[in-house]
Amino acid sequence: MTSLSSTPVVTQSTNPDAREAVQEVHAALRECDSELVLFFCSSHFDLDALADELGKRFDGTELVGCTTAGEIGPAGYRDHSLVAVALPRASFAAVTGRLDDLHCFTLASGQVRALDVLHELERKSPVARDTNPFALLLIDGLSMREETVTRTLQSALGKMPLIGGSAADDLRFERTFVFHEGRFRSDCAVLVIASTTLPFKTFKTQHFRSGNERLVVTGAHAERRTVSEINGLPAAQEYARLIGARVEDLSPGHFAAAPVVVLIDGTDYVRSIQKLNPDGSLTFYCAIEEGLVLRVARGLDLAENLHATFAALRNDLGELQLVLACDCILRHLEILQRGTRDIAGELFRANRAAGFSTYGEQYSGVHVNQTLVGIAFGSVGENARG
Repeated sequence: MTSLSSTPVVTQSTNPDAREAVQEVHAALRECDSELVLFFCSSHFDLDALADELGKRFDGTELVGCTTAGEIGPAGYRDHSLVAVALPRASFAAVTGRLDDLHCFTLASGQVRALDVLHELERKSPVARDTNPFALLLIDGLSMREETVTRTLQSALGKMPLIGGSAADDLRFERTFVFHEGRFRSDCAVLVIASTTLPFKTFKTQHFRSGNERLVVTGAHAERRTVSEINGLPAAQEYARLIGARVEDLSPGHFAAAPVVVLIDGTDYVRSIQKLNPDGSLTFYCAIEEGLVLRVARGLDLAENLHATFAALRNDLGELQLVLACDCILRHLEILQRGTRDIAGELFRANRAAGFSTYGEQYSGVHVNQTLVGIAFGSVGENARG
């Protein structure tokens, strides 16, 4: 017998066996009359087995998901786990659409697809435009098309809030997957447009403050998101000098602790470094081009920032029923480096967060890095205050 509750249900399995993990999350969600099930899974799972078991256990239920670089759920911050979220039919109406072949994505095709999904939701739920519509994007995190896709979809959807995350593969940087219509797929994105009777708020937070010294990108390969020169010097050499490290010691930990930011309309946007290349160049997680002026940023307390973010959301929405969270992998690495993973994990758990560590985040038409973006849902009868 299914439940008619309007409250989203979140579950998490740490079972390393793909089929058993699916069986465990299905057992936790089986009583929910689900409109849509979202899931976030480690890339270390046997993905063929995972997809097959998902199809068997959730037959007839719409499923959307992606691979990750870490998962967020009732067990806190975890690796090698499976998180699933059931959005109940009693409080959500949702439709999904896929954008294939991102390598040849065009603005026209993206806008048409977004409007097709929106119109499908309106046919399914005629009052969708008037009952809190929102959009969620899951996209191949190695496609290097996030900027164009995000900007195009947001333009088509107008003022509808859109957030999203770039699928990951546990820092292997080989292949990332998005799940839709029964299969894991690359070079694609899935757009979810939903309406809900629950009050909600989208949010973005980061915990960095920029310094004063300028880093001018003097050599770059924009299509590869690779910088060869900064201030006329080899990129890795100059970055290492500015943060007080040796080039040969540069690691993801350095990139997490000392990202670079660009100032756009008075706001700092992080441009996170993905990796050091053998030729001394630096590859970034997002768009980069010659002439861009960057500054090294220094971090504030991430756990305090997270605590303040959730406190503000509770003030606006009352008791939180669910927080869909797309959290940059570099934030996860910083938490590990500082030994505060349990603290951050408890904050996520206590505020009913579910999501994953990403290779990039999307917020209001912009592809960003080293941020936490999400959608927080309150209780029926509560009104957002702010």
